[in-house]
Amino acid sequence: MKEFTFELPTKIYFGTNMTEDVLQKESAQFAGNVLIVTSGRSLITYGYLPKLISIIEHLPGNEKVVVYDKITQNPKLKEAQEAISLGKKEHVQSVVGFGGGSSIDAAKAVAAGIASDENIETFLLNGREPDGNVLPIIAIPTTAGTGSELSKGAILSSPAHHIKAGIRGKKLLPRMAVIDTSYTWTVPERITCETGFDVLAHAVESYVAVKSNAFSEMFSEKAIRIVGENLPKLIRNPGDHAAREQMCFASMIMGSNLANIGTCLPHRIQYAIGACTESSHAAGLIALYPSWIRHEFEVNPRKLNHVFQWLGYDPVNDAAQAEQLFSELKTEWKIPYSLSELGIRESMIEDLADQVTGNLANDRLSEKESIIRSILKESYLFRQ
Repeated sequence: MKEFTFELPTKIYFGTNMTEDVLQKESAQFAGNVLIVTSGRSLITYGYLPKLISIIEHLPGNEKVVVYDKITQNPKLKEAQEAISLGKKEHVQSVVGFGGGSSIDAAKAVAAGIASDENIETFLLNGREPDGNVLPIIAIPTTAGTGSELSKGAILSSPAHHIKAGIRGKKLLPRMAVIDTSYTWTVPERITCETGFDVLAHAVESYVAVKSNAFSEMFSEKAIRIVGENLPKLIRNPGDHAAREQMCFASMIMGSNLANIGTCLPHRIQYAIGACTESSHAAGLIALYPSWIRHEFEVNPRKLNHVFQWLGYDPVNDAAQAEQLFSELKTEWKIPYSLSELGIRESMIEDLADQVTGNLANDRLSEKESIIRSILKESYLFRQ
């Protein structure tokens, strides 16, 4: 067994309908002025945001709750900068990311920006870790997918610079994560399926990644088994609260794998896709996966057959069968996306391939010549 290190510094609260009790117990985290960073819309409709504001306002030591609720599904640099300006103006002492992964990622960038004299743009464009203080971050996810509550990345898009990239560093790890599974009860079917696939992608990629180790692989196996059993249950019955609880748990433990192991080529390629479309992060991964799985099978057949078995399928004998399995899975889970459906034109593929950056070496497949172009071309039209 190879040597490894694994860190999990975030304090985790996991349960159902327990947010108010947790925040009262941790009221010291909310002293002074607090900034909530969120997308707002559905969270207002279901009453989640107004209730959270009220809870924090009534905590001992809290002076004021400030809200920035303009985060989009691909959070923009400009949105983070607006929230930073608001936070500085209101002299906030902590930041709450409330919503899906977009809101939590944005909250991390905002917490770094408020505490810094530099423009957050310099961290994003230059790939720098925040090197000064970062305000305390409290993550409260409302979807089961991204694992952002336990990861150290803040993924932002900048249309002006034609990039989607991450600000990363240990200081961006939330101080506390409150995973209240009741927030996911009202998530629509499409988002449930997309975010559920995101969990699976994190599990598969962190399992086959070069940096994987015995500890992370244990988490990957658990998450893959959970998704294989519970996402189909939610497609049949969106009101299955026990299945939603399981998906929240899988998403959470994959956040720790993201922080410690990272991902593979699909995530690197999706950032380029996300920079030029308004498609969701998960939708881009879904479009890329059958092709990536086929090529990955050529370098990792043993591990991918473990994945198929944990999903409840028989082992496959060749790469074409591996691709077919994931193509059928996309259809079964009602997410048969292709790159063309996401707004990518065939003429864009060459430029997209050139825009893919990041830690490509974490995927053994990255050594194969022109592999990124191949995956993009093969993912342009969905083949079943």
